Amino acid sequence: MSDLSGVRTGPLADGEWVTLTDPKGKMHSVRLGAGRRTHTTKGGIAHDDLIGGPDGVVVRSVGGMEFLVLRPLMSDFSVTMPRGAAVVYPKEAAQIVMAADIFPGARVLEAGAGSGALTLSLLRAIGPTGRLWSFERRADFAEIARRNVETWLEGHHPAWDVRVGDLVESLAADPEDPGEIDRVVLDMLAPWECIDAVAERMVPGGVLLCYVATTTQLGRVMDTIRVHQGFTEPEGTETIVRKWHAEGLAIRPAHGTSSHTGFLVTARRLAPGVTSPLRKRRPAPGAYGPDYTGPRPPWVPEADAAE
Repeated sequence: MSDLSGVRTGPLADGEWVTLTDPKGKMHSVRLGAGRRTHTTKGGIAHDDLIGGPDGVVVRSVGGMEFLVLRPLMSDFSVTMPRGAAVVYPKEAAQIVMAADIFPGARVLEAGAGSGALTLSLLRAIGPTGRLWSFERRADFAEIARRNVETWLEGHHPAWDVRVGDLVESLAADPEDPGEIDRVVLDMLAPWECIDAVAERMVPGGVLLCYVATTTQLGRVMDTIRVHQGFTEPEGTETIVRKWHAEGLAIRPAHGTSSHTGFLVTARRLAPGVTSPLRKRRPAPGAYGPDYTGPRPPWVPEADAAE
């Protein structure tokens, strides 16, 4: 059985996915089917030997190789799912849910939906009482995201509404839809183009989070948030995860390290009519010099450009 979080319990069932892991750690994703067999280099494995049995067992192929059988975690599924756009990896998805403070019952706006990896984490966090609006410009990406989400959840999530179209244009077309928003997560090429539009929908104290890949995007979106003045000072972070190998006296960093994949920028929405206080600390010399072409915060004198 699967609930709205995608968590499955009980005996392994016909039609569900499992992961077979060989002694070298190589993983094989398999969909169980009555009467079927999975063929490996060390012989076949009968699905009937697994269906109806418990999760977390070891099965032996005809050729004698043992495979560990486990239901995939959501993190496993999110990095192996079919994709159109690049996926948000689990290390960032976990940070996004925490940094944006996604809570059960939250009203969340997401753009763009990509392949649906982050969508799954957001849906699990808001639960059945929340709402998630996912905007995606490309219809083919939106369809991939929809299929991936419904594959993991084994059906449609009643709290999810995926829409095809430009976020700014969609919000301008109907000022009442989707209404007030508690959290906004922007995963797109130019999130700074949407700051004004989403700010109009956010509740005071709401969290804005932007996920960007490059330092150029990081600087542009942070300066745009500052220029808006309706948010707290933005904070930019990067998450690096390093695995370790530990066996006897051989303790060292693992060879496969997940380093940079993106930056997170977070800020809180201020109350209507309230502007962020001017910063007391001057920017570094030359930060907004003559070569700078982006938005200029109001506390930066134009004269600084000539310095």
